[in-house]
Amino acid sequence: MADPARARKIADRIKVIVAEYLEFRLKDERLGFVTITDARVTGDLQHASIFYTVFGSNEDRAASADALEANKGRIRSAVGKGIGIRLTPSIEFIADALPEGAAHLEDLVAQTRARDAELARAAANAKPAGDADPYRKPADRTEDGGESVESLDEVDADVDAR
Repeated sequence: MADPARARKIADRIKVIVAEYLEFRLKDERLGFVTITDARVTGDLQHASIFYTVFGSNEDRAASADALEANKGRIRSAVGKGIGIRLTPSIEFIADALPEGAAHLEDLVAQTRARDAELARAAANAKPAGDADPYRKPADRTEDGGESVESLDEVDADVDAR
């Protein structure tokens, strides 16, 4: 069993080899704008899963998937020649769900922005439930002998004396 670091290095190398092969050597009209997003290799280096995305419509995705399946043997030969290990891993192409996940997140962000705008509109017309300034303020003593509110220092002194 290979160590995980070696498996990761081989997976990275397989990703590069497959991407270069698809870009420069594979001539198939069905193959659209394919991007290899990731490659994973099992611990025993016998199987490689290659994740890809296709830019375009659903028909383009289906055609690209068919082209990859039809040319899987040629791609595996190129991988075997490029990585130089004793056994060439079998390969499997898996359509990556990254674009669908990103579209879902974009929809959620748009919904959140709409709700925030609605709350901002509601808050703009809102008025406080009580007084505009609900906090009590100490009043100064009046010199004319009228009743006045005690200052906070006197209240504190009175509370401490009790």
